[in-house]
Amino acid sequence: MSDAVVPHRAEDHRAPAGWFRRALDSDIFYSFRRSRLTMVAAAITLLFFLLAISASWLAVQNPFDPAQLQLMNSRIAPLWTADGQSPFLLGTDEQGRDVLSAILYGLRISLAVGIAGVVFAGALGIALGLVAGYFGGVIDTVIMRIADVQLTFPAILIALLVNGVAKSLLGNRLDEMSTLGVLVIAIGLSFWVQYARTVRGSVMVEKNKDYVAAAQLIGLPAPKIMFRHVLPNTMGPILVIATINLALAIITEATLSFLGAGMPDTMPSLGTLIRIGNNYLFAGEWWIVAFPGIALAGLILSINLLGDWLRDALNPKLR
Repeated sequence: MSDAVVPHRAEDHRAPAGWFRRALDSDIFYSFRRSRLTMVAAAITLLFFLLAISASWLAVQNPFDPAQLQLMNSRIAPLWTADGQSPFLLGTDEQGRDVLSAILYGLRISLAVGIAGVVFAGALGIALGLVAGYFGGVIDTVIMRIADVQLTFPAILIALLVNGVAKSLLGNRLDEMSTLGVLVIAIGLSFWVQYARTVRGSVMVEKNKDYVAAAQLIGLPAPKIMFRHVLPNTMGPILVIATINLALAIITEATLSFLGAGMPDTMPSLGTLIRIGNNYLFAGEWWIVAFPGIALAGLILSINLLGDWLRDALNPKLR
């Protein structure tokens, strides 16, 4: 009697390909392919991220390094104008910084602050929303009343308050990286409410379903039920809020920097560059403020378009 040969399961080797195929056939990807505007916005957003990551290789100088700056090169017009000089494609500012290099490095700062602020706000808001929705009672009342009070103030005022308190306490001990951390905390404390309210509403619906009751019956601890079983079912709205809040966080950082409460001149973000250039706008050096402003507007617009598409794509009523 011959031994039976058990064939190898070929589908195991094709599992990654099958997952990729399902992703390509999903409703979200189909909606993405149908919208040319969304595809353009995604390409522009990806381009901005790649430019920020590659700033060290693409920039002709490090605008954060004073040793590479020369005052003799200050206020040079863009290269294509009559007074332009190589290699300053977009001209220079009052400190002799190449505007294109400053935009690339400033883009890195703006994206870093925006992403870190969204992550901090999301972590805080999701945690508080899970606790409020799952336990209810006094805990829910306290958290939601705090959220209601914060909603009465604009996010920029909350960020200004947190930033001002931090600077008054730390004073001259704040260096560039500490300032960046303060901005992240200020932005995070300004936007956690949206996450908390959304997650709380979803948790209040999910906690009454059978899978939560079954998890409680087998003795799983509450944190494990909240984060492993309930939270994955609320990720759709969270992704939409995070995408839209990324644009809002970048705008908030730019506003704080424009008002002089954000990143310093020695480590400028896009908002700082716009503030610096605004001082020379009426003197004829329009390029110092125009190009950082165009970069900021293009970044915000592309992210907002992605957020609007993601909101519609994840809405089951619009499928």
